[in-house]
Amino acid sequence: MRLDINLATQPYEDAGRFWLRWGGGLILVVLLTLAFLGKTVSGWTVAHDQRKKMENIREQIAHLDGKKKEAEALKNRPENHTTFERSAFLNSLFQRKAFSWTMVFADLEQVMPPRLHVVSISPELGPDNQLEVKLVVAGESRERALELVHKMEDSQNFQQTEIQEEVTQPTPVGSDSVQFDITAFYVPLAENSGNRSRP
Repeated sequence: MRLDINLATQPYEDAGRFWLRWGGGLILVVLLTLAFLGKTVSGWTVAHDQRKKMENIREQIAHLDGKKKEAEALKNRPENHTTFERSAFLNSLFQRKAFSWTMVFADLEQVMPPRLHVVSISPELGPDNQLEVKLVVAGESRERALELVHKMEDSQNFQQTEIQEEVTQPTPVGSDSVQFDITAFYVPLAENSGNRSRP
């Protein structure tokens, strides 16, 4: 039996060595491709779910906007104008009646730095029926007044604390040399936690 082998046209190839060298890399590429494909599909699924949630939220907002427009149209009717004004007036009275001087001074006492005292305090009904407190304090140093503002900002009872005016005047040592006009929205702790009750 005679075998004709022409190495020039059919070079010898070691298939085992080829697959040993390149097979691992090929498997790794396939695994990475599958991982990226799985991640892409997962991301698409999450994005699809997020889009559906956003569409539901948009529908809810549109529904609420429609309800709001209906309520405003009902409120703006001429026959309802007197009722609305009376309701706003009564709500204002209820808010003012709910104001407790005892609680306000107790809450101020917790944040008031030493050598600083209240000159005057007046409650007013702000926008959205929020109770706004206008406070005038005086003391020996500006730092004490700034400390009060920082403590009020950190307090749960006073929100959006702002300094409206600052007056400094030369006075003898031990007297009030600085006066601050401060405004803040007052939120009684009882409204948030129910742990305290108004007197």
